[in-house]
Amino acid sequence: MKRLIMNNEKNIIIPKLLIGLGNPETKYDHTRHNIGFEVVDYLANQWGFSWQKSTKFKALFTEGIAPNRQKIRLVKPLTYMNNSGQSVQAILNWYKLAAEDILVIYDDMDLPFGRLRLRLSGSAGGHNGMKSIISHVGGPKFPRFRLGIGKSGGKSATIGHVLGQFSSSEKKVIGELMTLTEDAITSCLKDGVEKAMSLYNQKSISADEQKE
Repeated sequence: MKRLIMNNEKNIIIPKLLIGLGNPETKYDHTRHNIGFEVVDYLANQWGFSWQKSTKFKALFTEGIAPNRQKIRLVKPLTYMNNSGQSVQAILNWYKLAAEDILVIYDDMDLPFGRLRLRLSGSAGGHNGMKSIISHVGGPKFPRFRLGIGKSGGKSATIGHVLGQFSSSEKKVIGELMTLTEDAITSCLKDGVEKAMSLYNQKSISADEQKE
């Protein structure tokens, strides 16, 4: 019985590295595709962490003690979205971490704006940043946190949608979305990703769309 309990405890996945995906130039700030950056920026601000540029990791990097008193590292790859895996692989190699030690935070057009979705593994779902990470870490078995940004008006409008700013109604609730996201991530750090999935995968922040 003791061995079984120990094995169950081993299977609790608690992230050691939070990776927000985005593009580094200022013209991409606060765009839908950069919501991963926005989340880790918010966490760093809330937790009192300061970003440092690391040429070794090709990223902005910071670390400190999270609210659950666990040491945690935050990362913003500066490789541009499509090459995010280069930065992730460099950090995993340096700290001798496994792929399951990361939590990748990124945008998802297949989810409505404001919907949260945690998973322990999965496909890239057409997301180029995730394709790069999966390629560099050797497979899709690592935790990820998707934030819905909603669908574009059609295939031709996809680039404009993901690289565009949030609508006025969405901007009004971004603060609430960041708070909910922090709660979900804190739950991951405290009780593991699987427990957080059961608590937060049905939660969302909605915005009443307005015609602009």
